Parts: sequence; C-alpha cells; structure tokens
Amino acid sequence: MSPVCSFIRRPSGRSLFFLLVFPLFFLIGPSFLRAADGATITYRRVFKGSNPEFIEIKIGENDSASYDIRQLSDDPDAQPFEVGGAVRAKIFELAGELHNFEGADLDIHRRIADLGEKTFRYEKNGQVHETHYNYTLNRSASQLALVFEGLVQQQHDLMNLQQKLRYDRLGVNDALHQFENDLAQHTLPEPERLLPVLDRIAADSRLVEVARQLARALAERLRTTPPQENAAPQAGNPHP
Repeated sequence: MSPVCSFIRRPSGRSLFFLLVFPLFFLIGPSFLRAADGATITYRRVFKGSNPEFIEIKIGENDSASYDIRQLSDDPDAQPFEVGGAVRAKIFELAGELHNFEGADLDIHRRIADLGEKTFRYEKNGQVHETHYNYTLNRSASQLALVFEGLVQQQHDLMNLQQKLRYDRLGVNDALHQFENDLAQHTLPEPERLLPVLDRIAADSRLVEVARQLARALAERLRTTPPQENAAPQAGNPHP
C-alpha cells in the first residue's frame, strides 16, 4: 500500500471513536468540569479599624481551601491552606442546617454596636446563596462563624510563628505564648497543623532556650493529648 493510501485508509474502531468524541470535550469540557465541582462555602468578615480588617475563608467540598487575611488597604492575596475532613464536614453540616443560606435572615435587626459585617456565601454549579449580618442569635450561624474564626486564628498563629522564626527570632517566644493561650481556650479547630513549625523552633539552636523548651512542650502536648481535647468544640467536639 502506498504512503498516501496508508494515510487515508479507513480508521479503526478506536481511532474513529477518538476522532468523533474527543472534539466534544472542547465543547462540553468547561460545563462538565463545573458540574463535577463541589460546593464552596465562604465566610467573610469586614470590620474597619480592627486588626485584621478583612478576613475571607473559602472551603470547598473538593478539598480546596483558601484564606485572605489583611487590612482593607492591602491588595487581595488569597492563599491555599489545608483543612481536615472533620472540620470541612462540620462546616457543610452547619450550612445545611441553614439551608445553605437560601433566604436566610440572620441579623437580629436591633440597634447595637458595629461588630463587623459577616457574610456567608454558598456556591455550586452557578447556584449562589448569600446572607449578611452584624450580630445573630441563630445557634447554627454562631457555631459556623466560630469554626471559621477559629481557622482564622489558627492560620494567624501559624503565620506569626513562621514570620517570627524568619525575621524576628527574639519575638518567637511571645508568638509561642499566643499560640499557647489560644490552645488553652480551645479556639483552634486543628492545632496539630502547627506541629512542623513547633518542631523547627525546638531544633533551632539560634533561638533562646526558653523558646525551644516551650515549643517542645507544646508539640508534646499536641502529640500526646487526644485531638478532641485540644481542638475547638465548634469543630464538632463535645466541650461545654
């Protein structure tokens, strides 16, 4: 068979399927990918004059998560981070109790101090539900906000320790005490995520020994105490 005849010969069954079906991915691919995506729940708090003034946490069903913690004058800078399955499930469970914010009116509608505008947002396959409030008496909404605020504090403690370790070694001890206080108050959903930086501090001979000892003690506590006794009750643990 000549090269030309070989080139134009009838395609096999597999080749014919590929030629017919593959182009369809260019047409339906984006919508197919969107359909495959899970839901995303966003928590945003804007409180001018506080520190930070702006926080936004996004949690996806597909294991994605991002945070943006900054002052309002700063540029947006969302960064990915990890959230465990138990905390993720609790977030979607509480959102489900609020019907994924569809038609939700959470604010008490009374004249009280400005506590910052909070926003819950649910997105899935183009469906969007969003609600805003200053203060709420709704139990599920309060618990959901506390889970998100715990993630914010946890990420703040992590970033604080990392920055002090890199730029201000004398400030590491104060950052460790801040983390210790948050740990004692059970405000952090997954404090064990700070273990790597605690281990780095404990092993860093450039740091004062008192900071290294505290890092060792905190790491030991996280490793030997059952997670439910360290983590925040809002993440689904039975603390009073």
